[in-house]
Amino acid sequence: MTPAVKTLRAVISGRVQGVWFRGWTERQARARGLDGWVRNCSDGTVEAVFSGAADQVDEMIEDCWKGPPAAKVASIQLYREEPSVESGFIHLRR
Repeated sequence: MTPAVKTLRAVISGRVQGVWFRGWTERQARARGLDGWVRNCSDGTVEAVFSGAADQVDEMIEDCWKGPPAAKVASIQLYREEPSVESGFIHLRR
């Protein structure tokens, strides 16, 4: 049986820019076999879309609360998305 695909957009706030959060997110998502993207936003947040096996997406969101060592996550807003992202995980520029 194929695992259910889950796609979430996460808007992560706190001390998440200038602390290697995007690079960390890209590495973690690829290790889980997730599709999607991550980018810095002009308001100081980091936005990401994660798509893949539901348990892997849930684990990724849980790990985003920790982030890389220098990060301090204050909140994560989650939004359901259609699973229409391209294959692979990329780092987008603003």
